[in-house]
Amino acid sequence: MGALDGLLVVALEQAVAAPYCSSRLADAGARVIKIERAEGDFARGYDTSVGGLASYFVWLNRGKQSLVADIKKPDDAALLHKLIDQADVFIQNLAPGAAARAGFGAAELRARNPKLITVDISGYGEAGDYADMKAYDLLVQAESGLAQITGHPAGPGRVGVSVCDIACGMNAHAGVLEALIQRGITGKGAGLEVSLFGALADWMNVPLLYWEGTGKAPERVGLAHPSICPYGAFATSDGALVLISIQNEREFANFCAGFMAEPDLPKQPGYESNVARCAQRAVVDAHVARRFAQMTRDEATACLRRTGTAYGLVNDLPGLARHPALRRVSLQTEMGSASIIAPAVIRDGAAPHLGRVPSIGEHSEAIRREFS
Repeated sequence: MGALDGLLVVALEQAVAAPYCSSRLADAGARVIKIERAEGDFARGYDTSVGGLASYFVWLNRGKQSLVADIKKPDDAALLHKLIDQADVFIQNLAPGAAARAGFGAAELRARNPKLITVDISGYGEAGDYADMKAYDLLVQAESGLAQITGHPAGPGRVGVSVCDIACGMNAHAGVLEALIQRGITGKGAGLEVSLFGALADWMNVPLLYWEGTGKAPERVGLAHPSICPYGAFATSDGALVLISIQNEREFANFCAGFMAEPDLPKQPGYESNVARCAQRAVVDAHVARRFAQMTRDEATACLRRTGTAYGLVNDLPGLARHPALRRVSLQTEMGSASIIAPAVIRDGAAPHLGRVPSIGEHSEAIRREFS
């Protein structure tokens, strides 16, 4: 049994943020009816990497039912109202104002169904100068300041996954769960609004507060650390990159004795404190790099582990696929079985069971009969 068994979620959704939220509700046992256009959620066409299906769509639409409907058609709009009148949660990420213009405004829906929790997902919020701006993930990474503090000193960089969409979906999911708890006390639903910009801006609190307090923005330092040295990635003799993190002087002394084979190094000028090391970072990093270059990856990591130095391998995707901590789970699609990375939360030590990824309109006929 799932924690949300018996709940009905209607999701007028596409792309990433809203499907992320509803997929987690489906994982927990909720019945999620996904409303799609005749051509389907456009995320179905992002790529064909999973047996002909799109990677994003397979990841974010497991366990849902697909209903093809056009909310501009009176009969389909009436059907959708019947669904929402019986639903516990309604999620939509149409353009701001589009749902309300079609007769599916959040306040109106909750007036009809007071127990309903509505979730309006947008790029920059439902009102204001940016409300009508297109808000694809990379655009929001740039607008939020994230890109400016990410990457190499040579220039801003993009986080390599759709971090704004995912942050928004995670916040929406948490908001729904809080609203369900509150509804259990009050019996009333709630109106939630979540934006990609708002979700990512929250993550930017530390850089913003740091800048407002010091007048300095965090520097882009790639795989280094702006205020700790040595802290960065170093190449081994066989071409691997090993990232180390030295957090205090005790760790640095252990690193020098056990890895560098130079127990007196912390007493040398320029190495006696983190402040001193940061002041001559290029010299310190070059000295450490020469030691790494004398070892293979396996030799370096074994030595780092013995000395208690925090380290990690800068893995590529094949490295991730082989990672000993990686957990995977199978799910079914119209093209057969697919193996994806398992959800992060482990419940009672059991492997998760994820529902099937639906084909376009797979459940349309059955749902129309049920709610006719």
